Amino acid sequence: MNSSLFNPEVDDLLTLLEEGARASKRFVKRFIEPMHNTLRRAQNRRHQIVFGRRGSGKSSLLYKTAHELTTKGYPVAYVDLEPFKGHQYPDVLISVLLATLIKLNSWLGSRPPQKGRRIWWTAGLIRRKTGKQLDKEKLVALLSDAVDDLMNQLHLADYSRLVSTTERRASTTTQEEAHAELGSSIPGLHGEVEASIAEGQTQSSRSATTEESKRSKADYLHRKILDYQQIFATISELTDSDSYLFLDDLYHIIRADQARVLDYFHRIAKGQNLWLKIGTIKHRSTWYVPFPQPIGLKTSDDADEINLDLTLEKFSTTQKFLSSILDGYIEEAKASPRDTLVSPGGFERLVIASGSVPRDFLALFRKAIGEARERLTKDPGSSHGSKIGIEDVNMAAGEYGDSKKEEFQKDTFEDETQLPEALEKIRRFCLQRNRSNVLLMEQDASVADFDRVQELIDLRLVHHVKSRVTVSDRPGKAYRALLLDFSQYTGARRQYDIDMIEFWKGDRETLRKARLIYDPRMSLSELQREIDELRPKSPTANSNERGEGMLPFQES
Repeated sequence: MNSSLFNPEVDDLLTLLEEGARASKRFVKRFIEPMHNTLRRAQNRRHQIVFGRRGSGKSSLLYKTAHELTTKGYPVAYVDLEPFKGHQYPDVLISVLLATLIKLNSWLGSRPPQKGRRIWWTAGLIRRKTGKQLDKEKLVALLSDAVDDLMNQLHLADYSRLVSTTERRASTTTQEEAHAELGSSIPGLHGEVEASIAEGQTQSSRSATTEESKRSKADYLHRKILDYQQIFATISELTDSDSYLFLDDLYHIIRADQARVLDYFHRIAKGQNLWLKIGTIKHRSTWYVPFPQPIGLKTSDDADEINLDLTLEKFSTTQKFLSSILDGYIEEAKASPRDTLVSPGGFERLVIASGSVPRDFLALFRKAIGEARERLTKDPGSSHGSKIGIEDVNMAAGEYGDSKKEEFQKDTFEDETQLPEALEKIRRFCLQRNRSNVLLMEQDASVADFDRVQELIDLRLVHHVKSRVTVSDRPGKAYRALLLDFSQYTGARRQYDIDMIEFWKGDRETLRKARLIYDPRMSLSELQREIDELRPKSPTANSNERGEGMLPFQES
């Protein structure tokens, strides 16, 4: 069969693409900067929060930054927060602290790099500072004690009742016995004083004072901040350098606890040459709470912001970036050049269908290879050509919806109704009311209304197309243009007769239609009534066509 897609090297390419679906320390060599100078910025001596959608390259940037700093000999601890998903505070903080200290201990035991930094740990004795010898053993002991202590705390019950009892014993004797005892020890002494003390019959009694308290892990952690600062101060003294702590995927932690976790590490880091690098999804995170008292990291003041989200608005830049990533995989697999595997239209559709998210782009390309191979096997002379084409990508996007469904359910476990309903409203607005892939949302929409949509953007189910659009019969109003993800209306099981607005081709007039304006304040039932009113009455209409009662990702 005369198609490069069936070459053995393409099988190797598929393996590499599958392995690279998740960021890993093993693949730092494949890192490509999404924007100029991003990697250099990420190594700055500043606290930083790296924002980006799922699959946008947050973890890849953090892994690459950690790798670069480790190679230069800097103390680095990289903690993935996903395993602590659902953990309650303060146990989640104890868990993150444990992971941090264990990672630092691992760094201590690792083989030192051979360039860039002074190889201090091979000597045992570092240097003398103010007459005090500092060595590796001191730091190891501090870390070991802290780890053991935290491990014990982690397995204790918080706010359990603590009872302590203090016992006192008192004794009295008869007057005669008192005189006898005194007389025998001090001859000739008359016992007027002793007699007045020792009255009555001999008796023995016990009294106990009981005190109750509550164990508080939070109080324990507050008391230990100075101890943890001492650990990082010791690291700074020993290495004569800064330390870096990477906290990846903050959004996996319960949202109400995120700012508290960051605040604790910010307090530890203050004045200790420790820099925090946090990766998270912006609209699924709370990194700073101003009231009743400031908690967390305030961007611009406490931490800098690095935003990795390329959008479809900058289509040429995005296309160039994604092509460079794919070309790197193709070169590693020694496969045929990209233009022998995918047609120009197919590649363009890959960029659009991925919403400019690198992970989705690579996953769709891998699935599109499978779709094209299946098509060519059934019909070697297919009119769609011997390369990946638009229809192959559409089919792959529809199948990829299952993966997005799983991630959506995982990411919204704390929000069982509002986000799914927000997605369903947009789906029905686009697919049933307007029969269009694009919607417009007023820029002056309330924060709460837009935040829900922005969360869907961060979860890659809606994509940003254009930041400012005007509509001719809406003077003084400006709108954002958004794209419903291809997984919602393409593929073998999703067939919709919709108007595909090709915004990427520069035709602005196609976006300036009043019917595309979406009102997020409208309830799902109100929207459905509009859909029913617009739909031509037909005796064949049924509930499946209406999509009533459907949840996101179900067929409608």
